[in-house]
Parts: sequence; C-alpha cells; structure tokens
Amino acid sequence: MTSKNLTHTEPLHLAISEQLCEQILNGKYEPGDQLPSENQLMLQFNVSRITVRRALANLTSQGLVISQRGKGVFVKERKKVTRSLSNPLIFFDEDMARQGVSSSICSLFYEKIALSYKVGKKLDLPSDTQYIYCQKKIILTDQIPVALDITYIPLELGKAFADQLQSSLIYPTLDSNGVSIEKVEATLECTHATYEVSQQLDIPLGAPLLVNQYVAYTTGGRPVICGETLSRADRLCYSVVLTKTV
Repeated sequence: MTSKNLTHTEPLHLAISEQLCEQILNGKYEPGDQLPSENQLMLQFNVSRITVRRALANLTSQGLVISQRGKGVFVKERKKVTRSLSNPLIFFDEDMARQGVSSSICSLFYEKIALSYKVGKKLDLPSDTQYIYCQKKIILTDQIPVALDITYIPLELGKAFADQLQSSLIYPTLDSNGVSIEKVEATLECTHATYEVSQQLDIPLGAPLLVNQYVAYTTGGRPVICGETLSRADRLCYSVVLTKTV
C-alpha cells in the first residue's frame, strides 16, 4: 500500500489521519474493516509509533474508527438517519418509521426549575411567571443514542402530561392530547461534545454535534415549548426542501 507524500506544513499525525480519513470516506476501508497495524503504518509513513497513535486517536475522536484491545483498529459503521425539517410538518417518530428505523427516548431529568429570562421571552410567558418544567432526554434510533434533547415546557402542560412526556416523544404526546403543533422555528449550528454529553451519547469528548434550537407553536401562533437538540453528527443529519413562493 502506497501513500501520498506527507507535507511539512502540518503536523505529521494530522497529515496521516487526513489520508486515512480520505481512504475511509472513499470506501477503501469499509465499515468493519481493520486498518493496518501500528507497525505497518510506521513503515508506510516512515514515522514513529507515537505519531501513528496520535493519528489513530484523531480518527477515533472523529467517530470514524474504534480500537479493540488486542485486536486492532476497525472502521465504524456510519449509518445515518435523516430528520426532515420541511413542510408538511412530520414528527420525529413518523420520520424514522418511514426510514425503517425505530425511535424511543430515555428521560434523564424532568423537574420544575426557575424560569430564565431567555426561555420566558421565547415562550412569551407573563412577566410574573417564576417556574417552568425542564426535561432532558436521550433520543434513540434502533436503540442507539443519537441526540440529547433539552425541552422547556410551561407549568400547566408539564404537570398535566408529566407521565407521558417521560416515556414518549413530546410532539406526538402534545398532539394526542389536543395541543396541535402548527409551526416549528428552528436554527441549526455546530458545537462539540462536552464530557457530560460525550458520556450520555457514547461518543468521544469533543466529537462534532449539530444543535437544533427550536420554538414550537400551537394554534394561533402561540409558542408552546422551546429547547435544543444536540445531535450526533455521525448518526443524524437534517434535510430541508425549499420552495419558491409567488
């Protein structure tokens, strides 16, 4: 196996990991394949063992490979599901079912907390409102954690549907109880996994995340919930369809 000439404009471990990453993404190494051993990579690139280990650590932090003690380094499965943000509004469980994927949640936290100014403004709550319900939950597809969702729910709804919300996705729960979601405003941005999030989503520290910040509206344009979903970039992507209006 040959390799491109390594440049001197970037650290050797980065140049090596970039070449291996390109080979993985181009299909030279497919999910489940074993990468060359440390000794083989040392000979191939004419570098030290520590350089090779740093290069492999880069690939691990990107979620591309996994190291199995005593066996070697293997390419990870990269199956992604797609979350549609286009009209008509489709709930997450319906979206996953259309792709042949099961969805479920694991509620981590469901408590009444002090209302922040930012959340109160998003939900247009009365100025004398002091508390709101907050739920933190893991969203799973085919039993694999793909996202951490943090939702803020007004007291009346949070208390009325507490049991259901801790076992089911929020939009279908509200819809089945007569709270129709008519519109969702979403903003997407990127971030990296903190230690706590990396543990919750079973990903490396610093792994890339997509953050979906949202406000959902019911009939009459009234905001009903808001929050953010931190999604694993290696497991979940978002799609939109843009249509020109006349």
